Amino acid sequence: MEHALDDLARILKTPQTRLWDRYGAFVLRLAESLATGLAIGVGFAIVHAFAG
Repeated sequence: MEHALDDLARILKTPQTRLWDRYGAFVLRLAESLATGLAIGVGFAIVHAFAG
C-alpha cells in the first residue's frame, strides 16, 4: 500500500505537458506560412496596381 501511495504522489508531482509544449512549433509554422502568403499577396496587389 505504501508503494501505491508513493507512486500516486510521484504522478501528481510530475509536471503536466501543456498544449503549447505539444503544438507550439506547429502553430508558429502555420503563422509563419500565413504571414508569408499575406506578404506575397500584398506584393502582387501593389505590383498589379502600379502596372494597371
